[in-house]
Order: sequence, then structure tokens, then C-alpha cells
Amino acid sequence: MSSRIRTAYDRRLADGRLTPDPSQVTVVEALGRLEADLEKRGLFGARPEVRGVYLWGPPGRGKSILMDLFFASAPEERKVRAHFHAFMARIHDLIGQWRKGDKKARQAVFGTHKGDDPIEPVADLIASEARLLCFDELQVTDIADAMILGRLFEALFEKKVVLAVTSNRAPDQLYLNGINRQLFLPFIDMIEAKCEVVSVQGARDWRLDRLRGDRMWFAPNDADARAGFEALWSDLKGDQQECPTHLTVLGRDVVIERTDGGMARATFEELCGRPLGPQDYLAVAGRFHTVFIEAVPVLGPANHHEARRFVTLIDALYEAKTRLVALAAAPPEALYTEGVGAFEFERTVSRLNEMASADWLEHERAA
Repeated sequence: MSSRIRTAYDRRLADGRLTPDPSQVTVVEALGRLEADLEKRGLFGARPEVRGVYLWGPPGRGKSILMDLFFASAPEERKVRAHFHAFMARIHDLIGQWRKGDKKARQAVFGTHKGDDPIEPVADLIASEARLLCFDELQVTDIADAMILGRLFEALFEKKVVLAVTSNRAPDQLYLNGINRQLFLPFIDMIEAKCEVVSVQGARDWRLDRLRGDRMWFAPNDADARAGFEALWSDLKGDQQECPTHLTVLGRDVVIERTDGGMARATFEELCGRPLGPQDYLAVAGRFHTVFIEAVPVLGPANHHEARRFVTLIDALYEAKTRLVALAAAPPEALYTEGVGAFEFERTVSRLNEMASADWLEHERAA
């Protein structure tokens, strides 16, 4: 009997929304096994422990799309689908609520718990909300996350929470060279024990193929350009819900409101109309592989401060080899033709044109 995810996958192959890729078949089979295991019942209807799935491989191989299909078809009512960074942001928030709250406040959120350790009550709350956790883009770069993950997931696995996750890295490459990494190694062991690890190493980058077939700079900002810009964002994003990303820069919280894993979308005003600096833009460029910027205006004397920030932003994206998609009032060479800095902007025009070229898409970002 065909699994639900296999049926959904075959349907998308038939209608042309997906193209056959042998490397994805193993993924579909692993997720089909997980789907079947989630339906099993033990003695007296008890739910047995279920081994999850950890999908890893280069960007653009279809991991997120397949996770979308699995989540939609998974036979489990209590399930949560989120990007890993958003999940960890919530975990830190819950830990903060526990530590700052008095007994009454703690009980209102977490129920009755003894002691002052926040991990058990936080794990209890998460387990009460979801038996199945589906995450995109598991990556660990922050020591605070690294120190929490082992204890948190040990508690979640004890409560029979099941994990399905995508990542660009194999489990043993997570938090590589991180501070106190030896304290993180038990989490890696736990992931390998509790999840089937599946490598997704297809030769084709489907996201890159989609970008190759479209323009990257949409101008002027008319109905046709907006339609193309929106269609490209929608195609690359898939079915996953957008969420904010919080970047900590020099102790400040820089929020990008519309993100989807390694993609970010913001207006020119959000990125260049507020007082952000080089470190902020470096953080954005380092965090996202693709940035969509909309409503880029014609630049001149009236907005020369914003123009300077735009130049700094483009420099950061360029150096990080981040892909840029823009919806602008004019093509790069007509964007800033008069006023302070217009002459120097010619260097930025050159970079923008290079970043809109097919050759630029072939650049590989540092892992």
C-alpha cells in the first residue's frame, strides 16, 4: 500500500510541479516509513517509541519541499512545523519566562513543577503541544543553543516526541569547532540514535535552476514586475509559513520579519530606512543565502543617508555571495544618478549587475 507522502509526491510529479530526481526517492521512502510508524499502536492502544528522520544535504535538493509534503500528510494530529531557529527562539523565551516568573506565573504557563530547572517544564509544555516536531534547517552556531539542546531533547525523547528535521550538515558536523563542543557531542549521539539519518545528495540544485530561469532585478516597479517578484518568492518559499528571524548584533536584536529558512524578504525602508550599520548587514548576509528586497526607490539628495546604507548592504551581500532579488523603481544604472555619492555608486551598479547575472548564481557560499 502506497504511503500518503508517496501519493502526494507522485501527484506532483504527474502535474509537473516536481521533476523526477532519484535522490529524492530514498527520502520519500524514509518519510513513508515514519508515516507508517506514527500510526502504530502498542498494547492497550499505547503509542510506541518511534524513530524519527534526519535529512541532510546541500541546499536546493528538495528537502524542505519533501518535509512540507510529509507534514501535510502525517497521520498525527499533534504536530508542529517550524524553522529550527524560530523553535529555539521560543525555547529561550520560555526559559526566560520560567526564570523570571514567580510560582503563580510559572504555574499559569507550565503547570505544577518542582525545583528551579526550566528544562523539564519547558519540555513538558512542548510535548503537550506536539508529538511530532518537523524542523527545517537545523544548524547550531550559538553556544547558548548548544548548551540547551542536549538536555532539552533528552527530555523530549523520554516523552516519546518524534523528530523529523532537515539540515545542510550531517549530524557529526553540527556545531563544528564551536566553543565547548565536547559538551554538545551527546546531542549528536542522541540524534543518530533517535533518527534515521538520510543523505540527500542529488546533483541538481532545484532552487538554483528556478533562479536561473528568471530575472533577479525587477524594474520598474509596475504590476508586471510585482507579479514576477511575488511569483519567484512564492515558488522558492514553498508551503512553509513565513516567520521572523532575530539576529543578535553587538547586543542588539535585529529582526527580519519575513523569512523562510535561508531566505529573507524585506522592504528597502526596513533594511535601509532605519539606522542599521555594517555589522547588521554582515549578520543578514551571513544568515541568509537569498535576500528579496522590494520597493527600492530612485536614490538622490533627499534620501542620501538611505543610499549609503544600501551601498553598505550590497557590499555585505556581495562579499558573502548572497543571492539578491530586487523589486525596484529603476534598473541599477538609473537608480542613483545625481547627488552626494552618485559617482561612487557606479561601483555598486557594477556589483548589482554582476549579482543579477547567471554566472553569479554559480558562486558557492562558504559553509
